[in-house]
Order: sequence, then C-alpha cells, then structure tokens
Amino acid sequence: MKGAGFKAFAVLAGLFVLLGASHAFAQVTLPSVNLGFKTTDKPDEVVNAVKILMILTVLTLAPAILIMMTGFTRIIVVLSFLRQALGTAQMPPNQLLVGLALFLTFFVMRPVFEDVNTKALRPYLAGTISQEKAVDEALVPLRRFMFNQTRDADLALFVRLSKIETPKTRVDVPTMVLIPAFVISELKTAFQIGFIIYLPFLVIDMVVSAVLMAMGMMMLPPVVISLPFKIMLFVLVDGWTLLVGSMVQSFG
Repeated sequence: MKGAGFKAFAVLAGLFVLLGASHAFAQVTLPSVNLGFKTTDKPDEVVNAVKILMILTVLTLAPAILIMMTGFTRIIVVLSFLRQALGTAQMPPNQLLVGLALFLTFFVMRPVFEDVNTKALRPYLAGTISQEKAVDEALVPLRRFMFNQTRDADLALFVRLSKIETPKTRVDVPTMVLIPAFVISELKTAFQIGFIIYLPFLVIDMVVSAVLMAMGMMMLPPVVISLPFKIMLFVLVDGWTLLVGSMVQSFG
C-alpha cells in the first residue's frame, strides 16, 4: 500500500510539473524568424542583404584570420613541440593546448585589439566613419604587428613571388603579400624555439638509453624510464613559467 501511495503521489507531482511548465511556456512570447526571397525595387535592401552575406562569410573565416594574423601560430606550434619533447602523448590534451594558446594570443594581441577597438570599431558603430574606412583603420595596427614579427628575407620572397613592383615603404606592401610572409616567419621562429626546448629532454633520453645499455636492459624502452625524469625536470625548473614568459617576450 505504501508503494502504491508513493507511485500515485509521484504521478500527481509529475502532472503538476507538466501543467506548470505548459502554463509558463504559454506565457512566453517567442520571436519568429522568416527567411526567404522577394523582389524589391529598393537598392538599399539589396545592399543590406549583400552586407549580411559578407558578414556571415567573414565569420566563417574568423578562425583562419585569428590564426594567420596573430601570434596564435607561434604559440600553438611551440606548445605542440613541448608535448612531443616530453613524450606525454596526449597530455596535456589538444583542447587544453588550444585554449591556452587562444588566451595567450589574446594577451599578446591586447594592445593591437585595443587600437582596433578605439580607432575602427567604436567610430564605425557610432556612425562617424564608413565601413571601408573602418577596415583600413583596423588593418593599421594589425599590419604594424605583423611587420614587427616578419623577417625581411621572407617578406622579400613573397614580394618577388607576387611579381609586383618593389615597394618603397611598408605602406606600399599589400596585405595579401604580408600575411604569408608573416606566417612563414612565425613558423620559423616557432621551430627555433622548439629546437631549444628539445635539447634538455634529448640529453635525458640519451643518458637513460646509455645507462640501460650498460646494464644490459636493452629490451626495456628508454621512454618508460626517461619520462618521469623529464617531467620532474620540467616541474623543478618551473617550465611553464619559463616557456610562457619566453614566448610572450619573444613578441617584443
């Protein structure tokens, strides 16, 4: 009887919850969205539709823009080199490395983003400058950052490959030429930092391998023994602080 009474109470409670939820949803007014095509004689409506399509296209390319025009490339490559040098397979996981790289990118690019917000975004939202002017103003701090991190040899390479007239100043360099030169320079810098990261861990692997061979334990993989020592070394020297500090300072 007690079990039957509890079941009846549970059923009644469930009904009250459903009735309350339906009443609450009945009081909520939800907006409706209509998508479709219609003919129009107003050119402004066509222009606004094209602008919306362009904005959606830019949003789909936002990850590529973030990777190609910021310090994200250098940071994520260096963090990947660190994980491979430690030999910890999937630790830290990819999501954690990408998240850390994103926040470090925002930290490094903060002065650039503040300039873009002050000189381009706010005036455009206030209606004081046009869209084309806002884009030009936003590119100025980004181009300055990329020029400071791009090697002259890489920039000269892409200027030559583009077959354009030799620019006299940095202002004359097209952005489409600057971006690949910047990416190549970032990859080169990241590989140099990765080489320096590998050296101490390589020494540990060689020492452990030599000791195992001297002891006749050639069937035991050296990675099994060297991994704890590499992790201990990295923790003792406060590796995360040294690595992150060096990367941030490398951007000048």
